[in-house]
Amino acid sequence: MIIGVPKEVKDHESRVGVTPAGVKALVEAGHQVLVETNAGALSAFVDDEYQAAGAEIVGSAHDAWSLADMVVKVKEPVEKEYKHFREGLVLFTYLHLAPLPELTGALLEKKVTGIAYETVRDRQGTLPLLTPMSEVAGRMSVQVGATYLEKEKGGRGVLLGGVPGTPPGNVCIIGGGIVGLNAAKIALGMGARVTLVDLNLNRLRELDDIFGGRVHTLMSNSYNVERAVAEADLVIGGVLIPGAAAPKIVTRGMVAKMKKGAVIVDVAIDQGGCIETARPTTHTDPSFVIDGVVHYCVTNMPAAVPYTSTLALTNATFPYLMKLAKLGAQEAIKADAGIAEGVNTYAGKLTYGAVAEAQNREWSKIADLV
Repeated sequence: MIIGVPKEVKDHESRVGVTPAGVKALVEAGHQVLVETNAGALSAFVDDEYQAAGAEIVGSAHDAWSLADMVVKVKEPVEKEYKHFREGLVLFTYLHLAPLPELTGALLEKKVTGIAYETVRDRQGTLPLLTPMSEVAGRMSVQVGATYLEKEKGGRGVLLGGVPGTPPGNVCIIGGGIVGLNAAKIALGMGARVTLVDLNLNRLRELDDIFGGRVHTLMSNSYNVERAVAEADLVIGGVLIPGAAAPKIVTRGMVAKMKKGAVIVDVAIDQGGCIETARPTTHTDPSFVIDGVVHYCVTNMPAAVPYTSTLALTNATFPYLMKLAKLGAQEAIKADAGIAEGVNTYAGKLTYGAVAEAQNREWSKIADLV
């Protein structure tokens, strides 16, 4: 199989879909890998390393897309990449289609097989390709939030850990999944007072055990969320429904009652955000203020630490990439139920129910199409 690795073009997206180590393994398995020049440079992987591993360096995105049977990326394609879509192309990347009807339409029109990292499942039913970036984003959310609490950034001027004689900052984390767990680790490490809100009582019990009671756990309901958010200096949104638009847990009215200069970091923004006032932002223009509250809603937060993020992501994605290359997409989908779960578009059909619901489209089960 011919595998294309184009350079990411989303704003300040500095990760890359395959490392030189991955290229070496693919080439040794008999595949051809086309890497667009400088595709890995911002992740500290230079063209010479890819060439030494056996890749062919191509000079344009057009070549990386048009000559490949399968294109491997990190982020969902942006509008200027839609021209590369064609029937029969396999696209393996994060897609986050629920809030992106235009991208969904383009994939369907060109009959691209779109396999989304964020909906691939393993044998335990977890989301192995979403987990590493959720870990990065969860940990980063507290670093970012602490920075934006500084007065220079428009925040309240709160040091999350406080100092002797002063109270620490209050961090409210919405969602006790991978993002929430990792955010809580860093917030506690910085000395903050942490409240974690989740709808699953068993998960709250687990988190209480994990943190030895140092995190205050709350059952998610509008009353508890409103009170916790009002007391918070930093609110981190980490609610996930796989492949679906995120529910709006924190309403506009709740935001209006927050402290002036408080900070919101909505990690769920890729799926539309779980804070009603949130809207997608970029690393170029990362924040905005509503009702005196600073919002940071960058859709590709892990791109700020691309070396770590690329290694973490490709550690998880590569076994699936190798299986797709070895078997071909159709046979891999038949052979691996987890890969089948990752298919969002196939032969002009939408194949993921949560995306269909978010966009009011018809959909088909992938098992009926392959």
